[in-house]
Amino acid sequence: MHPYHSYHNYDVDPKIVIKGHDDAVRVGFDAMQAHVEAALTQGKKVFCFDLYPNAAAEPVLRMLSDIPGLQVFETSEAKKPAEVLAREHEAHITNDRVFGKMTYQTIDCCFDEQKLSAMREAIAGCSTAAAVVGVGAGLFMDTADEYFFFDVTRWEIQLRYRRGEGTWMLENKTAPQLTKYKVGFFIEWRLADKHKKAVFDRVDYWVDANLPDEPHWLCADVFRDALAQTVRQPFHMQAYFDASVWGGQWMKNEFDLDPDAQNYGWAFDGVPEENALKFDFGGTHAMFPAMTLIQQQPQLLLGEHVYGRFGAEFPIRFDFLDTMEGGNLSLQVHPLTGYIQQQFGMHYTQDESYYILDAEEDSCVYLGLKNGVDKAEMYAALKEANAGGTPFDAEKYVNKIPVKKHDHVLIPAGTVHCSGRNTTVLEISATPYIFTFKMWDWGRVGLDGIPRPVHLDHAFENIQFNRDTNWVRANLIHQEQTLRT
Repeated sequence: MHPYHSYHNYDVDPKIVIKGHDDAVRVGFDAMQAHVEAALTQGKKVFCFDLYPNAAAEPVLRMLSDIPGLQVFETSEAKKPAEVLAREHEAHITNDRVFGKMTYQTIDCCFDEQKLSAMREAIAGCSTAAAVVGVGAGLFMDTADEYFFFDVTRWEIQLRYRRGEGTWMLENKTAPQLTKYKVGFFIEWRLADKHKKAVFDRVDYWVDANLPDEPHWLCADVFRDALAQTVRQPFHMQAYFDASVWGGQWMKNEFDLDPDAQNYGWAFDGVPEENALKFDFGGTHAMFPAMTLIQQQPQLLLGEHVYGRFGAEFPIRFDFLDTMEGGNLSLQVHPLTGYIQQQFGMHYTQDESYYILDAEEDSCVYLGLKNGVDKAEMYAALKEANAGGTPFDAEKYVNKIPVKKHDHVLIPAGTVHCSGRNTTVLEISATPYIFTFKMWDWGRVGLDGIPRPVHLDHAFENIQFNRDTNWVRANLIHQEQTLRT
């Protein structure tokens, strides 16, 4: 293995110590069952177990089945059939393998109105105690004596997709991973996040449901205080590390990751949409999506100016791209602001930069176009290459610029770019998350054995052809300035 610099100072499991609540977290369904049984003896009658999509319902139902005198209602009984939801959301799902369109609906659109109303009446008129379990459970009663919200991180949901679960809406277990992620990202998670925000002040107990059979749960006041403490101090989110067709070996060595892993191509670290916050309550932990902090404390975290521009979104992303002993990233471009708003319903785009953390002698970035590139000729060459013809001669059209450790490269939206092999990049960018238009992937297939999706037409609607060699060297390379010594 390459003798990389051995810093080993990166925390792969960062925790946020929460003061004043050392015994706040309760663990397991036995403790939860005992809590519900005690509440019943106190005269409480309506219990809500609201689940984020892909939080497991079965363990909750098993627990409740052991409690006598409790009538259990499942929200799935009022959910519209998957084929109906697919048809109703077709315009947002789209036929594209990667991109959908952001939905602005609310989660009640997923339920049959008559069935939901009938279940609400049955719960209200229940002569015994009632428990409602499932996604959107808070819609099924006006008030609950005890309200539990079972939350799951986005990364855990994606891992469950890979293990064969489908999305909650479409129950599409056999669908490609990209399809599941698309439905989650553009539709299902949007609906669920709106619902979570709407019921936030009704919740009595927040449940870390990332381990399906071992919930970690705490009362809502403690959870709110954890968020309040976090937003007033430096904090580090839980990153996730994943393999890629171009992935390298640098992070494996530097971050002491699994030595038997094939590679680690990237790590998201500082993307609330994807990452999590792990709270430490006197040595017992509970982990929740970082987006909850953004949704609940946006002004304090972002400041009024940034909040006024982006709303409850964290507009900066930090991630690692590792191609050491790997391959080039795909040749790509990000959409312009007007285009991403018109086509996908996002209000800002991905302007980014590369900070070179480590490099070999042959390290490089592909950035901007050569002087005098003919647009039609380049399009035709890419189209032929992606159809299996002559491989695309990237260096004929795109600047290949050598880089060394500590170099910094600007990459505004509309600029053709990618990192070359044998390079480790800290990517710092504005982040609407997944809007990358690949043009050429060096003839590779994905880890699933299927050619990775390419979006030539989207790309050529956004490439700024005036960003040629002269412009790139004058505006994008070594633009850093020393502000203080």
